[in-house]
Amino acid sequence: MAREKILVIDDEADILELVRYNLVKEGYQVQTADSGEKGLKAVKTKLPDLIVLDLMLLGIDGLEVCRLLKSDSKTKSIPIIMLTAKSEDVDMVTGLELGADDYITKPFSPRVLIARIRTCLRRQTDAAPETSTDVLRLRDICIDPGRHAVTVVGKPVELTFTEFRILHLLAGRPGWVFNRYQIVEAVRGEDYSVTDRAVDVQIVGLRKKLGKAGKLIETVRGVGYRFKE
Repeated sequence: MAREKILVIDDEADILELVRYNLVKEGYQVQTADSGEKGLKAVKTKLPDLIVLDLMLLGIDGLEVCRLLKSDSKTKSIPIIMLTAKSEDVDMVTGLELGADDYITKPFSPRVLIARIRTCLRRQTDAAPETSTDVLRLRDICIDPGRHAVTVVGKPVELTFTEFRILHLLAGRPGWVFNRYQIVEAVRGEDYSVTDRAVDVQIVGLRKKLGKAGKLIETVRGVGYRFKE
């Protein structure tokens, strides 16, 4: 059976055991940590294939754990699914900005969590081949899907998985307007639930990282976004 190693970080013993039990039943190798500090130590000891991370942790909170992992070249590619309370919308958006791959709100169904985990792991496996492997050169931006690399005026730009996919989608059809649903479906899959606000945050972060070239991503009021022709 499966296989993949999953690290679950949560300071609530009941939730930790609930998630561990259901993942083990599905055949995953599961390691748990009841604090951000222990979680970071566990990652250094043995790299997991995916991390389920609670945001509300004592000591080092989930957002800081996410930031530290995504800023480290050794761990930035590990998918992170955030566990959030419904009242933590701002934290959820911040987590996505930091590079988290998905989120699920408490209380949650173990079946839904497992489905999200499978989607994230499948996306990770399929991340290398994009819709097209052709290098795109538009104005000062160069997008290389094969290498998952972006440069602006020859200088490399570090993008998260989601930011890269959004840029590649928009730049692949300059002038074409994509609504938020189409962006989510292309980047995450049609079974992914996300707020309009989360899509907007990804666009804001992408523009910021592209610098002056970020102006090439235009907002079409009431519709969505497009890459300037």
